[in-house]
Amino acid sequence: MKKITLALLFSLGALSLFGCHRAFHAHEQSLQPMEQSYRGLLPCADCSGIDTTLFLAEDGTYILQENYTGNEKAGAEKRVFAGYGRWARTADKLVLTSPEGEKRYFRAREKSLEMLDRNGTPITSAFNYTLHSVTAPLPSTPMAMRGMFRQQAGKATFHDCATGQRYPVEQQGALAQAWGKLRGEDLAAEPVFLTLEGHYAIQQGPESDASQRVVVPDSAPQLHPGKQCE
Repeated sequence: MKKITLALLFSLGALSLFGCHRAFHAHEQSLQPMEQSYRGLLPCADCSGIDTTLFLAEDGTYILQENYTGNEKAGAEKRVFAGYGRWARTADKLVLTSPEGEKRYFRAREKSLEMLDRNGTPITSAFNYTLHSVTAPLPSTPMAMRGMFRQQAGKATFHDCATGQRYPVEQQGALAQAWGKLRGEDLAAEPVFLTLEGHYAIQQGPESDASQRVVVPDSAPQLHPGKQCE
């Protein structure tokens, strides 16, 4: 399914994040700087609804998954989309910024998030624009990723261009072979620009019991020597 529905929704209001300010009513709360997830069924012009899940991380990044439900016309077309980017607070709302610079807005309503329009103002509608706090795992839906990749001393890392964050990479055969063919065993090798389809997962660190977010490749990686993050 094409993302025409999203454009229609965001003409009413784009998704974005939270915040609490003294100007808010007493029943509104600020979101705490910790891993959080929210879910709700948002309006859809040509389907039953968009099952939307938003994940916020302490490092200032978000993941947004949207599942278009009940659309028989969709047939075999893709119905589940996921994307990621950075979130930030303003005085009274949360702002999500995608890698393409698109901004979406929410505000906190008790333990929920209310979607705002593309200007960051409340939407007047009888339809639901609320995401409620839930406990949910990170989605495994593949997302387009680009960043600087490096493998050194058996450890692979990915420095994401869109968020500026650095994550371990779940090493897989295709990626290890591509790196080995390009860099060999050169321990001083410079990072290489990498594009791939992948998703994030929470895994236990190899040297401690602490969990960490890692990049899991879902497609054949493409290495681009000489290119840098823009």
